[in-house]
Amino acid sequence: MLALIYWQTVVYSTRQTDETIDAEITGLAEQYRERGLAGLVAVINERSNPERGSSMLYLLTDSRQRPLAGNLSRWPDLEVEKDGWMRFHLSDSGQRGSGQRSSGPHIAQATTFVLAGGVQLLVGRDLAENVTFRNRIIVALASSGGLTLLLGLVGGIVLSRRALARIDAINRTGDLIRAGEFSHRIPLNGTGDEFDRLAQNLNAMLDQIERLMAGMRQVTDNIAHDLRSPLGRLRSRIEMALIEEPSTDRYREVLQQTIAEADQLLATFTALLDIAEAEAGNPRAQLAPLDLTAFARDLADLYEPVAEEKGLRFTIETTPRPVEVRGDRHMLSRAIANLVENALKYTPSSGAVAVQVQVAGTMARLTVSDNGPGIPAAERERVFDRFYRLEASRTTEGNGLGLSLARAVIRLHGGSIALEDNAPGLSAVVSLPLMVGNNGEGA
Repeated sequence: MLALIYWQTVVYSTRQTDETIDAEITGLAEQYRERGLAGLVAVINERSNPERGSSMLYLLTDSRQRPLAGNLSRWPDLEVEKDGWMRFHLSDSGQRGSGQRSSGPHIAQATTFVLAGGVQLLVGRDLAENVTFRNRIIVALASSGGLTLLLGLVGGIVLSRRALARIDAINRTGDLIRAGEFSHRIPLNGTGDEFDRLAQNLNAMLDQIERLMAGMRQVTDNIAHDLRSPLGRLRSRIEMALIEEPSTDRYREVLQQTIAEADQLLATFTALLDIAEAEAGNPRAQLAPLDLTAFARDLADLYEPVAEEKGLRFTIETTPRPVEVRGDRHMLSRAIANLVENALKYTPSSGAVAVQVQVAGTMARLTVSDNGPGIPAAERERVFDRFYRLEASRTTEGNGLGLSLARAVIRLHGGSIALEDNAPGLSAVVSLPLMVGNNGEGA
């Protein structure tokens, strides 16, 4: 950039010199045409006056190169340059006329003409000012370049040290986390710059990892608790059967009880595998059109006898037209069945369970409501965690995976599930995206 500035400056200075000499030649030619040789001599003597302080050079000589007018003492040794101009050297040897001493050897630029009678005219300009100007430009550009380089180095060092300090903070946090101190987070400067945004994303990722690890520990503890008891009962039952007197009936009873316990264990592992499969996400292309209205009626037909046995009132309310979504019927059946079974399980005798299908904008809503004890608001999100139960003693039937499976399946279908207060009781609201062009109407 500095070289470009220098080059542009030199070009401008050279062009200005050329234009000045051309203007002088034009003026002298006009004077020669109007006033002849005598008038030209007078003009040159006037313009050569040292009091004008001009850098212009003039020399008018006769045919033998004897000076007639001008501020040069003799005809110089001219060198023709590639640009068509002539160059010659000025020195302190008196090459200039009286009172026109130069400041040292330097270059002058000129052009010559031959007039009538062999009279020769040289018009030029002393380039000392141009050279001085160029030297000052070089000094100024060199100084600014050096200052720019210095500031760049200082700024680069400051910025690099600042960047390295932020990276070092990230590395230190990583070292602490690898050492097992998972609560540490990357400090923020509060500037909102790229490093702060990076730190925020990394901290959010660490928070998510910590939550997943805590959930994994909880799942592991719950699995150990839920499986240890039935496995212990299996061993004790078999051991007691071996200790007691041999009896075919007793052996049959023990084997039947063992099969029942094994079925419960298999159901737990099956539910875990189903949740893992749903969370992994089957390809959406495998989902087929499904009428949610007919699906809900089929579900009601299946569970109405169960509700009657418990003395519960089971109702269903759907839209008059089909409500089509894209889904896997088998997976949705397992998810919604868990919601209905929970409602039937926790609703007291003479209570009511209702299934409702509605359309809300671009979403289909399937709601399972009951008037049982409900779930406290603070626990409604936690019950979706695997093996989580409201009962701390974990003595009631179940494995705490039903709602986890329901959420995983609904999310796989691009929907959501929420638990709401039914005052009294609980409402489980499942929202699924409608198929494009569905004409379902709200109930």
